[in-house]
Amino acid sequence: MLVTAASVSDTAAGVTLLSRIAAAHPHITKAWVDARYRTTAIDHGARLGIDVHPVHRPPGTRGFTIIPRRWTIERSIGWLMHHRRLARDYERHPHRSEAMIHLAKIDLMAHRLTGEATPNWRGT
Repeated sequence: MLVTAASVSDTAAGVTLLSRIAAAHPHITKAWVDARYRTTAIDHGARLGIDVHPVHRPPGTRGFTIIPRRWTIERSIGWLMHHRRLARDYERHPHRSEAMIHLAKIDLMAHRLTGEATPNWRGT
């Protein structure tokens, strides 16, 4: 996971994230990315031994269409939005936002393992 300031381009963040993934998890060999990622991230992934596949919308589709690999990311973001701290952007530094995302994912995993839910802001 990588949280950046809004001024950082997706391509630059993608290159940084691919480098971190390759260093921390050398067994990962495939990544799916948004269709906006062009040759820079794809070429960088190839140099690291990661096959980077952009997820494209099927040709000829109009309106809302579920795109399988992209839907996984959208669903994950939706789960994170159950935590008020992430629904409102209060953080001044990206590393704090990243820490809050880690806490939200820990809470989600604990819920899945125990079946017990922690209170969230939607119930108030």
